[in-house]
Amino acid sequence: MRFAPIALAAIAILAAACAGSAATSAPADQIRTAYGQSQPGAFAATTSGQSGPVGAAVPQPASPADAQKAQAGGNLAIPAAFDPDRMLILTASIAMQGKDPWAAADRAQAVAVGLGGDVVGLSQSGKGDAKTANLTLRVPSARFTEALRQLRDLSDTEVVSSSVDGKDVTEQFVDLDARLKAKQAEESRYLSLLARADKIDDILKIDQSLAQVRTQIEQLTGQLNSIKQRTAFSTITVSITPVPLSPIGPDPKGAYDPSKTVQAAIATLAVLFRVVADLAIWGLVFGWIPLVILAGALFVQRGRRVTTAV
Repeated sequence: MRFAPIALAAIAILAAACAGSAATSAPADQIRTAYGQSQPGAFAATTSGQSGPVGAAVPQPASPADAQKAQAGGNLAIPAAFDPDRMLILTASIAMQGKDPWAAADRAQAVAVGLGGDVVGLSQSGKGDAKTANLTLRVPSARFTEALRQLRDLSDTEVVSSSVDGKDVTEQFVDLDARLKAKQAEESRYLSLLARADKIDDILKIDQSLAQVRTQIEQLTGQLNSIKQRTAFSTITVSITPVPLSPIGPDPKGAYDPSKTVQAAIATLAVLFRVVADLAIWGLVFGWIPLVILAGALFVQRGRRVTTAV
């Protein structure tokens, strides 16, 4: 009994220490849970060049420059997102350079087919180092951005320029759909009238009006199907040209090059020969005129001498 107060005080001190330790470790456990880490020290963040345990620091966000570069996708314009509630006709045009444009075109076709699309057009021309390829791809609109990313990452190619365009046809689609429903309701009314008609003249008139309404229904249905098809698949045109050959060795500006002097001399000699040839042609064409004038002058002078002698 004499040691009971001492035991109770020791138990109280021990309980307070345990509570402080639990309170200290709670934030670290929460941070590990937020980042999917279950073991202490499994994730270490760096702040101002120092690393520490999870509870000491949090991961630093990417810099704005890195985020902008990642979003831009290098030289290829890749849209961040499209509104899924709008009907958009998406098109893209990409100009690329590659070591082997024909092989790059084959890889681009594989990208489209792998994403559930197809190849609409393909043309290849040239030979050797002058090969070119142009192709038109269709990919599902839901995977349009993924297709652009994969085309950007094609091996042995570089994107020179690109453009992405989206045409919003939501209002047009809604208008066509409303007109179609109105025509379908009108068709139902004509069918009801046709079922109750008992005169030949009435039947013919109703049938004629019904044929016109059905023609309009088919036209509206075709327009709606066309919009659905164009919005369900996006079109990407790709042109691939060879990489320009770089000059062999350094060519400092203003350096002496004897070959250029020889080329200039040959060009000047060719111009000189041309001038001489032109003068010869002019002499042959108009050279007789001075001779005729000289002969006439001599003839007149000789006639004067004969007259003077007489």
